[in-house]
Amino acid sequence: MNAGKQISRVLITGGSGLIGQQLCNRLQQKGYEVALLGRSNSPYTNTLSYTWNLHRNEIDKDAINACDFIIHLAGTNIGAKRWTSKRKEDIISSRIKSIDLIFNNLNKNNSKLKAFISASAIGYYGAITSEHIFSETDPPANDFLGQVCEEWEQAADQFSSLGIRTVKLRTGVVLSKQGGAFSKLQKPVQFGIASAIGSGKQYMPWIHMDDLCAIYILALENVKIEGVYNAVAPEHVTNKAFTRKLTQALGKPFWFPNIPAPAMRLLFGKMAVMLLEGSRVSSEKIETTAYKFLYPDLDTAFKELCSRFPA
Repeated sequence: MNAGKQISRVLITGGSGLIGQQLCNRLQQKGYEVALLGRSNSPYTNTLSYTWNLHRNEIDKDAINACDFIIHLAGTNIGAKRWTSKRKEDIISSRIKSIDLIFNNLNKNNSKLKAFISASAIGYYGAITSEHIFSETDPPANDFLGQVCEEWEQAADQFSSLGIRTVKLRTGVVLSKQGGAFSKLQKPVQFGIASAIGSGKQYMPWIHMDDLCAIYILALENVKIEGVYNAVAPEHVTNKAFTRKLTQALGKPFWFPNIPAPAMRLLFGKMAVMLLEGSRVSSEKIETTAYKFLYPDLDTAFKELCSRFPA
């Protein structure tokens, strides 16, 4: 940031998660003051932290009143447990109630934000496999994932009614050395076990963590960015192609046959649909902002991600 310029404070909800931690580090490196809002105080001694309790509808108002930007990442992990009826309720309510709590207190106290930037997901387009390339103008799918993302984004749109610039980033599978999906995907490959899932023809829209953090910061800094953007890499790859490229990057064999869809449903229940289905998602809109992907394809992404793993 420019010398002499007033330091902006960015409040991150869900900052203890994988994306939140990496984004916090990058914002601090750029000179921003970062504060975290969560269910408990942050373990990071050099980072301000505030608490909230969604069940009691309580929030530390200082968290909202003192910040210039809010990046909203909070929400129950959609892929951590089976989708029971209770789990589905938690997945939706954790996203909606948290935004409502921020909005209601922001409105009540007449705070003025420069921007509200919310996570969303490519699940907006549904758990389906097709050759259609989904863009931001496509309607939400009529399934659970589509419902979650539609209500998530509608809650975020409340901030627009206050004249606050609002951005929603529909994110694909995030690949990071620090953990998350990539850690789970590469472990069996490291042991020489690799196979496509189901038909293997389902697409896997993905994005490297470095690109995702860069896009969040771009959304924060570029006042022309508003509305919804897909946060996915330009390259379209199927599950089979993804797995094959990962085995090549790690110098491991690619096994057949594919893991049968019934086996995935037995292991994961209704949640298996996230692994068995997937369509192509366009990155063109974010690229029209002049953003240049650091990792536009899996070859470059895996070269960086697999650099610490021995062949």
